[in-house]
Amino acid sequence: MIAFGLVWPLAAGADQKDPDLDKLFAVLQTSDDPSALSNAHGEIWQRWTNNDDQDYFALMQHGVELMERRRLDEALKVFDDLVDIAPNYAEAWNKRATVHFLLGNLADSIADVDVTLKLEPRHFGALSGLGQIELQRGQPEAALDAFEAALQVHPHLPGTRGIIERLRRDLGRNSL
Repeated sequence: MIAFGLVWPLAAGADQKDPDLDKLFAVLQTSDDPSALSNAHGEIWQRWTNNDDQDYFALMQHGVELMERRRLDEALKVFDDLVDIAPNYAEAWNKRATVHFLLGNLADSIADVDVTLKLEPRHFGALSGLGQIELQRGQPEAALDAFEAALQVHPHLPGTRGIIERLRRDLGRNSL
């Protein structure tokens, strides 16, 4: 695959395989300490985003920078290239799902979330993103399922309990 004029190898070190992630997820499940939870949350995102291959990581950073500058078509191209050359890099799929969502390409966003979750089933960001997609599609039941799945993985995920409570109320279900 060619990206930025360079020929890229096909193998990628997928950092969702980092063995320390299990310990960080255990903190999310067992701790009530806000500082420990915040640190674990941030460290998980950092490990998902980082990649042992510095070229892949540089592409990730470039794509994120383009997203932040709202240059979404360019960001999509970067993430298209990244998932092509590093198909096991879960966060590349998740970032591309985010760009598709921001562009209104909801079906493409869902497809990328599905790949993200196949590679990293604990990806609370992808699960929460799926909830947002389903809300956008007018599917509150599916949104509730996605947000509840995210909360199973990360019981302290900011803002998620409130969204779940609202959806449960709107759907006439019992609260948490």
